[in-house]
Amino acid sequence: MTTAHDTNTYRTPPSIIATIIGISLVASLFLSWLVYYHQPTDVAGTQLAFLPALNAALNGLCTIFLLIGFSRIKARQITAHRNAMFAAFIASSLFLVSYILNHAMHGDMKFPAGHPTIRFIYLWILLLPHILLAVVALPMILITFFLSLTGRFPAHKKIARYTFPIWLYVSVSGVVVYALLAAYK
Repeated sequence: MTTAHDTNTYRTPPSIIATIIGISLVASLFLSWLVYYHQPTDVAGTQLAFLPALNAALNGLCTIFLLIGFSRIKARQITAHRNAMFAAFIASSLFLVSYILNHAMHGDMKFPAGHPTIRFIYLWILLLPHILLAVVALPMILITFFLSLTGRFPAHKKIARYTFPIWLYVSVSGVVVYALLAAYK
C-alpha cells in the first residue's frame, strides 16, 4: 500500500520541469538569433565546409539509434534500450554543437528561388514543421531523459510515446533538409 508521501516522492518537482523548459527556451532563442541575426564569420563557406554533411550524418546516426532503442524497448531489453537512447542523445548533442558552429561560421543556407515548386515543398512542408518540432522536441527529450534517470518509469513511458515520434521526425527531416539543399544549391 502506498501512502501520500510515497506518491509525492515520485512526482517531478515543477521547478525541474520549469528549469528544463527555461533552458530549452533560451537555447531556442539563441539558435533563432544565430540563424536569423548573427553575421557569419565565413560567408564564403571555405572553412569547415564539411559541417552540413556532418550535421546530416549525426542526424542519420541519431535516427538509427532511435529505431534501435524503440525496437529494444518493444523486446523488453531495457539495458539495450537505454544504451541506444543514450547514443541517440549523444548524436543529437554533437549535432547541436556542429549546427551552432556551422551557423556561426556560414550563416543560414537559403533554398534557391529557381525551383518554385520544390522550394515551396521544402520551406512549408518540410522545413517549417522540422523547425517547430525541433523546438518542441528539446524540452520533451530532456524531460523524458530526466524521468528515466530518476526512476520515474511510468511517467517516462507516458511522455516517451510523444517524444519518440517527434524526435524521430526531426532527425529524419534534418537529413532530408540537407539532401534537398545539397541537391538544389
